[in-house]
Amino acid sequence: MNTPGRYSPNQRVAYKHRVFGGRDMFSLWFSLGIGLMVLQLGALLAPGLGMSSALLAIVCGTAVGVLLLGAVAVIGSDTGLSSIANLKRTLGDRGAVLPALLNLAQLVGWGAFEIIVMRDAASLLAARAFGEQSWLISPALWTLFFGMLATLLAVTGPLTFVRRILRKWGIWLLLGACTWLTWNLFDKADLDVLWARRGDGSLPFALGFDIAIAMPLSWLPLIADYSRFGRSAGRVFGGTVLGFFVGNVWLMGLGVAYTLAFADSGEVNALLLALAGAGLGIPLLLILLDESENAFADIHSAAVSVGVLLPVRVEQLALVIGALCTLIAWFAPLAEYQSFLLLIGSVFAPLFGVVLVDHYLLRRRGLLPAPHQTLRWETLLAWGCGAVTYHVLARVWPEIGASLPALFLSGGLLLLLSRFGRATAGTPVSQ
Repeated sequence: MNTPGRYSPNQRVAYKHRVFGGRDMFSLWFSLGIGLMVLQLGALLAPGLGMSSALLAIVCGTAVGVLLLGAVAVIGSDTGLSSIANLKRTLGDRGAVLPALLNLAQLVGWGAFEIIVMRDAASLLAARAFGEQSWLISPALWTLFFGMLATLLAVTGPLTFVRRILRKWGIWLLLGACTWLTWNLFDKADLDVLWARRGDGSLPFALGFDIAIAMPLSWLPLIADYSRFGRSAGRVFGGTVLGFFVGNVWLMGLGVAYTLAFADSGEVNALLLALAGAGLGIPLLLILLDESENAFADIHSAAVSVGVLLPVRVEQLALVIGALCTLIAWFAPLAEYQSFLLLIGSVFAPLFGVVLVDHYLLRRRGLLPAPHQTLRWETLLAWGCGAVTYHVLARVWPEIGASLPALFLSGGLLLLLSRFGRATAGTPVSQ
């Protein structure tokens, strides 16, 4: 008999084990919307866009992204299935293999990135507290520590982590850290001068929007792994949207502001140094501890993706994937972050345009049965056309953005192909 949180990737969660409410989803996605990587993304937008334009790109990109994130979360609560199991319904059993592998690749990359940024921040804080000669500044030490911590959390499963750790005390520490950093900014920065800072034009606004929307879009392939434990679709949607929007906009905005107000552009870790100087580094330390749950989510969902392809328990896969993320973090520098985010958008934005149309319009949230096929060529074709559109727009017309056009084109194309297929087969289009 299954226990809560121990379902295999291909199993539907029983209704009695769907224990997540709106507060649980808010706590989880507020926490996942906060992190050192989010702050670093704000720092990435700051020079090219300046304060006001960067904030506008962040708010608009995040708002659109969280609505899509919430809509995909509802699919998990509607079906009780994991993300990759839901993709089987849309793409077919074999068709889901490709997104499962792509999801594995991006989650391993994200997990390694999270460990890297945690390692760098911990080494910096240790150097400030104990001196440059202390053994506590060792990058290897912190790589192993955070890799083991994230892997341990992933093995315990989402229900244990969210209900026993995050909801009880983790979210309050995060709120305290974010509030302190905000107060420090208002106390020490000249807000009028900061708001008037203009960008140097090196980053088009549409590209900034695409980078901002890539953060919530990067969670689309795994959100159902958690929302399948939710009972009410409305509470799942509301908790997800509100939690991620507040956390992501707040932290990304702080990343922009601290970079423009306090960071020395000549330093490699300029933003981390600026944050370490606020409140004796305690807020940065709290956010650093929170970062481990982002890595937890990456490792756990990567294990779920592999579990669709291999008959191995998720807990065992989490151990292997956690070790792989740690190994990559040991050797890889934190570079090409912007390119990585845009690559994610090019694959998953059009994919979930197809998924959303299939679930909400073609199957009407499960009221119509899902066709069981090895390959659903119309969905694969629509996804492929959307991905190609993304790259064409990104290269030829970067000023108009690529994420939303690719998503809407792939979804619209699936709708047309399905209607054409029904008409050809003699099936009424309204069914």
